[in-house]
Order: sequence, then structure tokens, then C-alpha cells
Amino acid sequence: MTVDWRTDRIGSALRGENPTVLRRLESGFAVIGDVQFLPGYSVLLADDPGVQRLSDLPRPRRLSFLSDMDRLGEAVERACRRLDRDFRRVNLEILGNTDPFLHAYVWPRFAWEPAELACMPVWLYPRDRWKDEATRLGPRHAVLRDAIGGELDRLGSTA
Repeated sequence: MTVDWRTDRIGSALRGENPTVLRRLESGFAVIGDVQFLPGYSVLLADDPGVQRLSDLPRPRRLSFLSDMDRLGEAVERACRRLDRDFRRVNLEILGNTDPFLHAYVWPRFAWEPAELACMPVWLYPRDRWKDEATRLGPRHAVLRDAIGGELDRLGSTA
């Protein structure tokens, strides 16, 4: 019986079975989000599923995770700026209130977002946006995936 990669995102990434993985980074995996209502939404997954919070890591690994979060954020920013002239900024978050493993969110923000949500946390978007089949990650996001992955590669070679 095959386990759905969504129930073990880090384990499936370690086994090479997580289809959302963009690149392996020093501290974990850069993955593209399951939903793309804000195109470019990505997540950094720590590579140890037993690590629940940033403070669980020894300082060198903690700094590595934060450095990878910065790298993914910059890659998303560069890719989104190139692909959408209405790109405004990137928001970075480490929350950990739902999933019991260390991860960081990278949210691109755009001028075309509804005015009532543009300056609010992404989590205030209506629940139906999170399950909308029209923005679910799929083959139509190949250009976006390639753009973010390419930027990760360029940023890695200049580190």
C-alpha cells in the first residue's frame, strides 16, 4: 500500500517521491505550494521530520535553515517579478501552528489582490481559495516551477 506523499511531506522528499520539490537545499527542501492562488507560493521544509520548531535546531543548523529561507524568498521574488509585472513583495513566515514539523512559508504578494486582502495576512483569504481546483498545483505551473528552480540554482552558485 502506497502512502500519499501529503501525509509525509518530508519523508517523501527524502525518498525522492514528493512531486512539489523544487530543489534540495542545505537544510531541507524548497517546495512549491499545493495551491497557487498567489502564484509562486512556496515552502521550505526542514529535512528532519522530528524537528518541530526553529529552536530545536543547534545554532549552526538554525542559521542554515534561515539562510535557505532567505534564498527561497529571493528566488520567488526574482521569478515572480519577471513573470508578473504586478508583483509587489514577498512575505516570509515561520508559524508551525498546524503541521508538527519545521517549515517556512514564502508568499508572493501582488497589486491585483483584492484591496481588502492585499495588506492582510494570507491566512485571511477565504477558505474556498485554498481548495479551488482552478489554482491547484498542476502542469500549468511548469513555467513558474522552472523559474523559481532556476533562481535557486543561480543564487546557490553565488553563495
